Amino acid sequence: MTSPSVDTTVVRIARSARKAALTLQSSPVGSINNALAIMANLLVSEKAAIHAANRKDLAAAATKNLSSAMVDRLTISDKTIASMVRGLLEVAALSSPVGQEYERRVRPNGLEIYKLRVPIGVVGIIYESRPNVTVDAAAICLKSGNAVILRGGSEALHSNLALVKLFRSALIKAGLPADAIGAIPTTDRAAIERLLKLSDYIDLIIPRGGENLIRMVTETSVIPVIKHYKGVCHVYVSAKADMGKAIPIAVNAKVQRPGVCNAMETLLLDIALPLKSRMKIVNALLENGVMLIGDPETRKLSPAVRRATVEDWKAEYLGLRLAVRTVKGVAGAIDHINEFGSHHTDTIVTESAPEAERFLREVDSSSVMVNASTRFSDGGEYGLGCEIGISTDKLHARGPMGVDDLTTYKWIVKGNGQVRQ
Repeated sequence: MTSPSVDTTVVRIARSARKAALTLQSSPVGSINNALAIMANLLVSEKAAIHAANRKDLAAAATKNLSSAMVDRLTISDKTIASMVRGLLEVAALSSPVGQEYERRVRPNGLEIYKLRVPIGVVGIIYESRPNVTVDAAAICLKSGNAVILRGGSEALHSNLALVKLFRSALIKAGLPADAIGAIPTTDRAAIERLLKLSDYIDLIIPRGGENLIRMVTETSVIPVIKHYKGVCHVYVSAKADMGKAIPIAVNAKVQRPGVCNAMETLLLDIALPLKSRMKIVNALLENGVMLIGDPETRKLSPAVRRATVEDWKAEYLGLRLAVRTVKGVAGAIDHINEFGSHHTDTIVTESAPEAERFLREVDSSSVMVNASTRFSDGGEYGLGCEIGISTDKLHARGPMGVDDLTTYKWIVKGNGQVRQ
């Protein structure tokens, strides 16, 4: 049961966010862009305060034996700050979708009808570890006219609250309501459970983090949730692939940053691909420190390849471990991906246009690629600015989510005295 103090705090933040969201709907886009620019400047001028808050989180992390990968994601370096500044300015430079009119029609009775793009309202974001998500998420929500309630992981509490404090200051300086950005100031899990029940104030929940967090949010929330369970991404190398493309794509997709959701987790090799070519791909991955597990056909390529099980085809390793399976042509690759994939990102390496078109058409994933690394599945790489997340759902958004994906629409009907007969 939620304690009275936690309950009161969460409800107050949600109620204030709803009020701020109504104000944002009529706020000039110039004021929003100004707030983003002010926040970018504050990140630089208040760098010492940000580092001081982050050191508190890092000190606490040292007592909890967190993994080196977790500590890396938790750390706010000068490079991290520069990246947040760049993201803010990129979002500020984007065109605002709010207020766009589309699908206009005039009915025989003279009624003028069209759709008007509007903010969703109040977005709750529950995330783990990386403090930069605080700034990215707030920026995108603000640019799309939404108020946001942030609940970061307990390991980054001091960093997140320091960043939110600066952002609220930027809003005030830009003449906007500070409550358009709120943060849950407690690590009490009961706060999340209460937040997920406040459908009167909150319109959408976006969880970002591990699969356990996302499943907990989905099962608890009475508010619509956009999910990103995991990234079981595939690279399929066709018998018609150019090996000059296939090897760099496979290595990049796995090695460039293995601990992220758009890294390759399963490599599919066409049985018709020459043995020598398959061996080159496998050896290139081994030379880059990747531990390979594979089916019997793949294990013939190198004694270093360990035996895979069915569970390995479903796994998200988030490290230098890769499952490799041999399949019969593009049909075999499509069947495997649609059965074992997570609907995140999958790519085919081929020089055959018909084969590529079939792959694009039949693979049921949020991003499907031809002759490109899965690592490009990212809001920044898609030209969206910093992203709010990557949705593996089909409704209401799919794939990397930018500013446009945090809007909805309402019907506008203009008449001149018409009545329905």
